[in-house]
Amino acid sequence: MASSWASATTSAAPDAILKRSRLPTLLLCAAAAGCAAVGPDYRQPAPPAASRYTEAPLGAHTESAPGTAGAAQRFAPGAEVPADWWMLFHSQPLDQLVRAALAGSPTLDAARAALAQARENLKAEYAVLYPSVDASLGVTRQRTNGATFGQTVLLPNEFTLYNASVKVSYAVDVAGGARRELEALLAQIDYQKLELEAAYLSLSGNVVTTALQEASLRAQIAATRESAGAQQRLVDLVERQLAIGAASRAEVLAQRALLAQTQATLPPLEKALAQTRNALAALLGRVPAEAGLPRLELAQLQLPRELPVSVPSELTRQRPDVRAAEALLRVASARVGVAEAARYPQLDLSATLGSSALRSGALFTGPAGIWSVGAGLLQPVFHAGQLEAQRDAAVAAFEQARAQYRGTVLGAFRDVADVLEALESDARALSAQAEAAASAAGSLELVRGQYALGAASALQLLVAERQDAQARIGLAQAQAARFSDTAALYQALGGGWWNRPQGIEQGSTQQ
Repeated sequence: MASSWASATTSAAPDAILKRSRLPTLLLCAAAAGCAAVGPDYRQPAPPAASRYTEAPLGAHTESAPGTAGAAQRFAPGAEVPADWWMLFHSQPLDQLVRAALAGSPTLDAARAALAQARENLKAEYAVLYPSVDASLGVTRQRTNGATFGQTVLLPNEFTLYNASVKVSYAVDVAGGARRELEALLAQIDYQKLELEAAYLSLSGNVVTTALQEASLRAQIAATRESAGAQQRLVDLVERQLAIGAASRAEVLAQRALLAQTQATLPPLEKALAQTRNALAALLGRVPAEAGLPRLELAQLQLPRELPVSVPSELTRQRPDVRAAEALLRVASARVGVAEAARYPQLDLSATLGSSALRSGALFTGPAGIWSVGAGLLQPVFHAGQLEAQRDAAVAAFEQARAQYRGTVLGAFRDVADVLEALESDARALSAQAEAAASAAGSLELVRGQYALGAASALQLLVAERQDAQARIGLAQAQAARFSDTAALYQALGGGWWNRPQGIEQGSTQQ
């Protein structure tokens, strides 16, 4: 029977990957279906009827700023998302990190093992479509007396009984409960496949984001060290001026305090860099001491100039987490049919052919042959509301899965909207930060010259140095944020897994 719980829609391109592996199984189930299965027939939910992701229309491109990390990025609606999207940053160290993580991560191995388990569970469940055949061979030594037959005068008797038989039994799937269970297991396989894809996307995205954080920290450390070096040279200059009476003791102390403050910011940055590299090692499936990670610098990265923006109606077919939530919805729908079928009659057929004799040599002679044929029909009549409650629980589980699916869809649209807004904000922030860094550098150079000639005070020089250091660090952070949010867009759009020429199911745990 058709269900009104979900509306029908057509499948998008990513469906073909999963359907190829399901087709033989679906044909087998259809061939075994002598009558319609009870319970709801699953219908794919329709995607949200949204024409765009953000509240305000998206601009054609972002703002530009000086430098390769500040170039304008053009939005390309409907463009394809490449499977190896991280290569668009044109960084060989970054590509090495991602590929090493995909090859050595235990997270992917665990996801592959879960997929293998789901497939084996389906193979085990196939047995319900066929008769079961069991062979038995036994020997029994037995003693009887007259009381066994109601005759107390009979003497005790001892004998050996030999038995050999073959039994065939078949449970007819009258209501389709077994087929619904197969349907649930098929959906469970799809869920594990999509969980593997989600783990792949999450791992590659985490590696890229962590690597970008490392590059940002390196840039901040370099800027801080350069600022500390300039301040150290100024401290040396002021101390020489103090020695000849051209500067006061207060000016020397002020310069030393500023140098100490700048140097104090280095240990936290270096700590964060070390911890970031440790996190990268874990993502790659290696211990930190033997990770052998390449160094990544912001200057090695190029910002992708064109950004794909998938059509909103396609997003639910591209995001592996949304597809996985839909697979669980299919599982819950099939479980309703399983619970419904338990309320219908159950028909079992059986037949036994064998022989029984008092001597092993006579076991397979004509007089020793025995056989039996039987059929049993079981109709549940009274279970104190148990079957009805189980069906109602399955319906409630379906409603829960449907609500969770809707929540996952809403989260996917929010992710894309957040990233698109962030990209435009990042571009404006980077432009402003680049201008601030250029102005701060020019101001510092000017004040240094004036201070050397005695035309500027030590306080003015201190302020200029602090502004320059803060601007340089802020510029590095703004550049890294733009790279990170660009990577986040590819993740939010699904990572292009449907464009991968080969699957990712092979691994160290795959048989």
